[in-house]
Amino acid sequence: MLRSNSAAVCNELPNTRAPLVGAVNTNSAPKFADTYVKYFGFVWSMARYMGVDETALDDVVQDTFAIVYERLCTLQRPEALRSWIYGIVRRVACTHHRTRRRALIITGTVRLESDLIHPQLPTPQQLTERSEQVELLWSLISTLDMPKREVFVLSELEEMTAPEIARVTNVPLNTVYSRLRVARQEVEAALRGYMARTQKRGNPCPI
Repeated sequence: MLRSNSAAVCNELPNTRAPLVGAVNTNSAPKFADTYVKYFGFVWSMARYMGVDETALDDVVQDTFAIVYERLCTLQRPEALRSWIYGIVRRVACTHHRTRRRALIITGTVRLESDLIHPQLPTPQQLTERSEQVELLWSLISTLDMPKREVFVLSELEEMTAPEIARVTNVPLNTVYSRLRVARQEVEAALRGYMARTQKRGNPCPI
């Protein structure tokens, strides 16, 4: 049976409808156009970090904002908008992974599990408009399995607190702290290895 670490994340999905949504005054709800502009980059980045390949990113982002558009007027706590949106993109990304796995099984296509969890890094041509630091960051984060990658990205890049991460990922707070600690250790080890290889080749390090 084909299975990847993304399944572990999908099994922990919280209910994104509660307690953040319900019957509320629509005049106090955020406007969709403003929400789209403000959070488009956030949704795109989160989908990418959850292992959605670049060929499917547009569809996942579009599906996410379709749900946001439908439910935005029911948001009870505008201050929790980012966490609420993350819960949606998380569910959409997991649905994408499940659908993709089923398609691979039905068509008899065989792919390595690592290909599903850690998509190939962009080619140098695709990175021409990106900084070397961004390229390095993605390569380091891609070494993490999905559960650890998720908490690392939310904590270190999106600056969510551990209790907030525990709420949106539906995992115990101690588990969040444990995954974050191990993720930091693994990223630091990967960075040390990268710097050692770079210095050995005599190439300048981008950090």
